[in-house]
Amino acid sequence: MSESYVNVNLHIDDYTNRVLGVIKEKNGLKDKSQALMYFAKQYGSDLVDQEVKDEVIREVIQIEENHLKKYGLRAKSIKQLREEIERD
Repeated sequence: MSESYVNVNLHIDDYTNRVLGVIKEKNGLKDKSQALMYFAKQYGSDLVDQEVKDEVIREVIQIEENHLKKYGLRAKSIKQLREEIERD
């Protein structure tokens, strides 16, 4: 997956500038834009889901199809589920 970049003109306060400077130095990054990307990758997953690769989606669909072929749409009773859980 290739990354695309967007040019952004930001106005940040002194504190944010210092934080980005520390992130840049601590992680050996080239510039503060890399520090901002590093910060987003570290903390952004709490807010925004990363894109899922097509191959992962295909794999999940294949697992589901195989399961349905093998087991169908059978429903289990609470008693059966409890027995399976307690067996493990």
